[in-house]
Amino acid sequence: MKTEVEDNFTTEIASFDDLDLSPVMRRALKKAGFEEPTPIQSQLIPLALEGYDVIGQARTGTGKTAAFAIPILEQLDPLEECRDPQAIIIVPTRELADQVGRETVMLAHGLPTEVAVLAGGKDIKRQLRALENGVQIVVGTPGRLHDHLQRRSLRTENVWCVVLDEADRMLDIGFRPQIERILRRCSKDRQTLLLSATLPPSVRKLAESYMDRPEVIDCCDKDIAVDTIEQHYFTVAQNKKVELLEKLLEREDPEQAIIFCRTKRGTDRLYRQLSRTYHDCGSMHGDLAQRERDRVLQQLRDRKLRILVATDVVGRGIDISTISHIINFDVPQDCDDYVHRVGRTGRMGRDGIAFTFVVPGEGDVLTSIEQRINKLLNRDHLDGIDEPEMKPVVQVEQPVKSPSKKLNPMHRKVTRRRR
Repeated sequence: MKTEVEDNFTTEIASFDDLDLSPVMRRALKKAGFEEPTPIQSQLIPLALEGYDVIGQARTGTGKTAAFAIPILEQLDPLEECRDPQAIIIVPTRELADQVGRETVMLAHGLPTEVAVLAGGKDIKRQLRALENGVQIVVGTPGRLHDHLQRRSLRTENVWCVVLDEADRMLDIGFRPQIERILRRCSKDRQTLLLSATLPPSVRKLAESYMDRPEVIDCCDKDIAVDTIEQHYFTVAQNKKVELLEKLLEREDPEQAIIFCRTKRGTDRLYRQLSRTYHDCGSMHGDLAQRERDRVLQQLRDRKLRILVATDVVGRGIDISTISHIINFDVPQDCDDYVHRVGRTGRMGRDGIAFTFVVPGEGDVLTSIEQRINKLLNRDHLDGIDEPEMKPVVQVEQPVKSPSKKLNPMHRKVTRRRR
């Protein structure tokens, strides 16, 4: 039997008016074009406002940033009362740090709020000045945040909320030691919010170690594959992939497309080939300087680029609603990487389409992907492209979910500053 607290939080919320938000936040949401809360927002915001630790599982493109930014903004003390960071938001990539920082500033409209983005590849002197002048929210990557801790430029004595965004990705790329050091430097009486599209054992272990009986909310429904995204695959010989790609781009004529490659060298090679035909084509991978990566992303947002060839460096943190097509030129090495690549399209309920090129010997990878998303990909075909023999794929039953834990709220109560 659910407790009274649980009953209140499981009530369906159809409007931001149903949430306990201040007038200034309601005005900021209206200005930003937020009409109604997404499932992750309607479930996480009330819990976060009450001080619960929360593990929120939701697909990419479902409004996770606003889900944790809104309750933080609602509970900040004014800068005049506290010049040190009160909330730290940890994200895996520089691009995602910039995106989260921008959206947080947008949601803070109407009340002065100092937000600092601390990420590698950025001017550290500017970051040091911002911290010295006083900030309320810090958004950063684990490496750069840890660097500031070692410099003693990032003070954590007044941090009452830590957010781990895209936690699975941060652990995948080896940031666990830095994350743990950051968490240990913050008060044990803090609130911790963990957001992730997937919850592998490594994420659950981190939560058990550093969170206080967290409430677990799952907004992935029964299918991790977004309903608004069509998902297809082609079987193709390795030496026919470029030809298939060119014919597919001609057939689909995408509004904007991201083509994912497995390696940096493969990304550069494919970009050179495509740029002979498509002058509005760009490339992006981890070896590019941060300034160049920022420039490419801005061109994509401004729709000056129609095609982006990239590695998984853009598998997270690219929130551009005009991406209509995702093409996995190389099958991702990990099933969760497939989920995040495909999540770059179909953002916020828009339609999208994804294609995956599968070569002989990768049939088992395709099967693993289909098991992971509990959905069969549709086999596609283009005339003139011979299809090699592939192993048949098998669909498995959806595993039974374990029930959420019964949880208690944190003792800390934060005085609202917004009225």
